[in-house]
Amino acid sequence: MNSKTTETPINEKLSHPTHVMTVDVEDYFMVEAFSDSVSPDSWSNWPSRVVENTKRTLDLFDEYNVKGTFFFVGWVADRFPELVRDVHKRKHELACHGYWHRTVYSMTPDEFRHDTRAAMRAIEDAAGVKVEGYRAPSWSITKDSLWALEILADLGFTYDSSIYPIHHDLYGVPGAHRFPYELTCKSGIKLREYPPATIRLLGQNLPGAGGGYLRIFPRAYTNYVFRKFEKEYGERVVVYFHPWELDPEQPRIPGTVKSHFRHYTNLSKMEGRLRHLLEIHSFVPICVAATEPRPPMQIRMGDLELKPISEW
Repeated sequence: MNSKTTETPINEKLSHPTHVMTVDVEDYFMVEAFSDSVSPDSWSNWPSRVVENTKRTLDLFDEYNVKGTFFFVGWVADRFPELVRDVHKRKHELACHGYWHRTVYSMTPDEFRHDTRAAMRAIEDAAGVKVEGYRAPSWSITKDSLWALEILADLGFTYDSSIYPIHHDLYGVPGAHRFPYELTCKSGIKLREYPPATIRLLGQNLPGAGGGYLRIFPRAYTNYVFRKFEKEYGERVVVYFHPWELDPEQPRIPGTVKSHFRHYTNLSKMEGRLRHLLEIHSFVPICVAATEPRPPMQIRMGDLELKPISEW
């Protein structure tokens, strides 16, 4: 799509709450779905498309005057520092998505610390700004790897966006709080958490407005998610996607039927889905949402493991 299908009156758009836009800057061959087929030591052998796809994302945001948070994989920042600088120049927030896009629960604490510090250094060296936020590859801070939050706080991060409060075969902390909260680590350092959007339906948390869920679920479902957040929850929707999701021409990688379904379904429709949201809603990066005066819910580390979901 190269033009808007409908025109939204500016006063109608401004009447809606402001939501949060986030982008995970990684290449198509880095995803967990194809980790068995593509190892990190072979990444340099694959034709990279991350610069073109991220610039396509930036141009789309410019068209709608949208600012967002871009979570960079450190490997990408090291090889394409000019892309990091371009994102920063266009006044978007820079944040960290790990260096090798490894799941947190597959690393030891020392490995995680090293990986995260290397990613921070690559992003900060490229743009000359401090990185405040982190998002785990594949939402992989789970109940088995909550120790990572302590390391993030120790490294100087002020917020995290890694805990997905759903059941999933690769990630999720189903009992975690569904809206932004402030977590007090065992060290006493506070870390804000910004979960991706979920709705409560039929006794369970269902994901919405992000990545494959934005591509695969009907547009009516996404609209329903936004209405729930605006009219019932009174909260911001945290949207996320990847630049490769705007690239239906990307090379195909061998993998399972499930992996192909998750990665390739409706790639050709993704730009239209995004345009629909950008026409109707206003978006800001996490760093702007973090300045809102309303105090977030206060949670201690142990609550993430012990609190039953019914109490949220």
